[in-house]
Amino acid sequence: MKNKIAKLVDDSIKDLGVFVEDAFTSTEEGKKIFNIVLDSEEVIDLNKVTEASRIINKIMDANESLLEDADELDIYSKEKGDNK
Repeated sequence: MKNKIAKLVDDSIKDLGVFVEDAFTSTEEGKKIFNIVLDSEEVIDLNKVTEASRIINKIMDANESLLEDADELDIYSKEKGDNK
């Protein structure tokens, strides 16, 4: 799934310096969630996540079948931290 989503959105969000790291479904509190995880060579601030989310939401609205009947779409960044 990650490859399909990345193929759809990576070109549109590359100017933000972010890319799709993963895309998967999960179930939380009885809801099916479609998760898109963003990553970057740098730390991704909240403004970039928000801007990327706006772009990705429009693309996913046009490709709704890829959401696999999920109840929600969750777009967030991969955590950066110490690798110690």
